[in-house]
Amino acid sequence: MPDSLKGKAVVITGAGRGIGKEIALLAAAEGAEVVVNDLGGGPDGAGADQGPAQEVVDEIRATGGSAVVDGHSVAEPESAAAIVETAVSEFGRIDAVINNAGILRDRIFHRMSREEWDDVVDVHLNGYFHVSRAAAGHFREQGSGAFVHLTSTSGLVGNFGQANYASAKLGIVGLSKSIALDMARYNVRSNCIAPFAWSRLVATIPTGDDAEAERVERLKTMTADKIAPLAVLLASDLSLGTSGQIFGIRKNEVFLFSQPRPVRSIHRSEGWTPQTLAEQVLPAFRPAFYPLDRSGDVFSWDPI
Repeated sequence: MPDSLKGKAVVITGAGRGIGKEIALLAAAEGAEVVVNDLGGGPDGAGADQGPAQEVVDEIRATGGSAVVDGHSVAEPESAAAIVETAVSEFGRIDAVINNAGILRDRIFHRMSREEWDDVVDVHLNGYFHVSRAAAGHFREQGSGAFVHLTSTSGLVGNFGQANYASAKLGIVGLSKSIALDMARYNVRSNCIAPFAWSRLVATIPTGDDAEAERVERLKTMTADKIAPLAVLLASDLSLGTSGQIFGIRKNEVFLFSQPRPVRSIHRSEGWTPQTLAEQVLPAFRPAFYPLDRSGDVFSWDPI
């Protein structure tokens, strides 16, 4: 019987549907006691319904697993802390946090409202911080723990109409790296996953032309259950020694993403002016510039 998470208590946010649900089901099958957190809102974050999370818990319990529902929001410090306390009160400990909760408020940048910006950043970047910060003290005291954060190629590469989402998702990469650095002394790991999977959030992507419609059709072949094994691995002791990394998973393909490092260097002993920078630096660096790609341009082949 699989037991990579046996004896572990795991919090999974946004676990009522889609990727989060599949991670919760596999984590329980691997022996974890699972907090199935889900506010139960719509793709834009509106509303609340614990029904989906309860269905996941019922499914886990029907197969002999252990799980509880938590309906708190990740977007406020107090409610995020309550999610972690659910694990501690119900299971006596917390060993891993899988930050998966998310909403979308897509809008072309020059039309994006402050509310659309704040709502997305509050759930993704601030929410992941709040839940992680609440768990960090427990991990420090017990000298172990794992964070898994869901990022996106919208932030790592780019996409149209997602300045709020892309900024939050790239911010999560910085958050994860900082946690990995700051908490390594306590044997705490922190990693990111950029998932490719069809979900109700992805279903909101507008398909304005044939190429975009074709891309969305490809996404439909990438099911959420393909993401779960990597998330469970990174939450388990099977990944000891792996921290501060950015992984991607696309159907049966697994990626390790690069992280920003200098690619070219040029110096001038007498210093620079705007004019000499334009004359010397830009022409020297231009062959190494990254093109203005979107995620679909970089991952242009059919999923395997």
